[in-house]
Amino acid sequence: MLSLRSVQQSAALLRDMRKLSIQLAALRRLSACTERATALQVPNSETTSSVKIPPSPRNYKRKASYLRTAVGLGGGLLIGAAIKTCYDARSEDWQTPKILPGVHAANPFNISSLIADENNNLANLSSSGSNRKNFNFIADVVDKVSDGVVYIEIKDNRRFKNAKGLSNGSGFIVSNDGLILTNAHVVTNRPRSSAVNVRLQNGAEYEGIVEEIDAISDLALIRIKCDNLKPIALGTSSDLRPGEFVAAIGSPLSLSNTITIGVVSSVGRASKELGLRGRDIQYIQTDAAITFGNSGGPLVNLDGEVIGINSMTVTSGISFAIPIDYAREFMMKAAKKRLELAKYPESSPSVRRRYIGVTMLTLTESIIQELQARGSAPHNIPADTNHGIFIWRIVVGSPAYQAGLQPGDVITHINNHPVYSSRDVYKVLESHGDLNMVVVRNGQRYSVTVVPEE
Repeated sequence: MLSLRSVQQSAALLRDMRKLSIQLAALRRLSACTERATALQVPNSETTSSVKIPPSPRNYKRKASYLRTAVGLGGGLLIGAAIKTCYDARSEDWQTPKILPGVHAANPFNISSLIADENNNLANLSSSGSNRKNFNFIADVVDKVSDGVVYIEIKDNRRFKNAKGLSNGSGFIVSNDGLILTNAHVVTNRPRSSAVNVRLQNGAEYEGIVEEIDAISDLALIRIKCDNLKPIALGTSSDLRPGEFVAAIGSPLSLSNTITIGVVSSVGRASKELGLRGRDIQYIQTDAAITFGNSGGPLVNLDGEVIGINSMTVTSGISFAIPIDYAREFMMKAAKKRLELAKYPESSPSVRRRYIGVTMLTLTESIIQELQARGSAPHNIPADTNHGIFIWRIVVGSPAYQAGLQPGDVITHINNHPVYSSRDVYKVLESHGDLNMVVVRNGQRYSVTVVPEE
């Protein structure tokens, strides 16, 4: 319905039109009077003839026609100018939204209020900080879990005074009474005289005791004498999806508490695809960088929950982690075993492995192809080599060092048995006798005998 304003404007326009009609009637009366005056006009007395000649009817009609035409054109111009002037004056105050108020009534949203709310939100974001503060979700995750990540170092101060660490890795706290979860290869294959040193985020150091090891799943539990620790929340890997953001935290190359980020590339990479025999594990594949020293650290999601344990890398952009669901089963078995040992403390001791002093990497088919493609020493591997373990590091003074092994060597056979993974080496170390190895170095094969240390 029309507003009061629009009705008032329409009434004013009608009044103006009435005034114009009155003026038009006046012009018509003026035209009639002019015609009468013309009809009574007397001819000029200064004519050459004294005879009065009456005007011709034809001339009279022609003059009257010209006069009416002139008066009509003038009146039309005056009326048109008056109407245009009135219209322009009224158009300045004429607003379309005011004569269509129903449009606002039919709109369920108040545009002005929405714009005001948006401006308020922008103002609040500006006042609360920059994007660096509002959208750094990775930093928020690190704040939640960094205190629970530990640095693990193997030292042999009993044989070498003030010696540097023989090897290192990472781990994370899983209970407030000092229980730490890590990879088995971080704490195994070390000299008997060595000690496991654990450094917390606050700088405090403790000597750790290895409570349980599972070489098949590559998991181990360490305990330190420290209470009131803050464990990291454990998530679940069963509902993990490809494409999720993850962060790998650890100590690569002894650089403690290093964070790398990436996405989940695959949630079910079978161990057979990686050339790992004897394992039935569906690994988590990620492009977050996992290198030596990063092993054993947590792989966390954006909720700050551990969904995997950093385990190994194949090449840049392809790394693997052990799903946390496997680690849960391992910890449950270890807890059950501790209860049984508490009931029967004099049970037979577990088998102790011997020590050779190397850090190993299982060679998968893809790693071997990459090393063969490089074709330069010390990675020149013959084309017929399709299995073995890669020697990454050798402890100075260890049995492997004294036997002449070097970083970059590839061990393909031990005691005439093929070596497919580090598990095969651990199994041999549980037996007795020397180790006769077939080693590939610079494209050549050598025989090396290593005498393990008890």
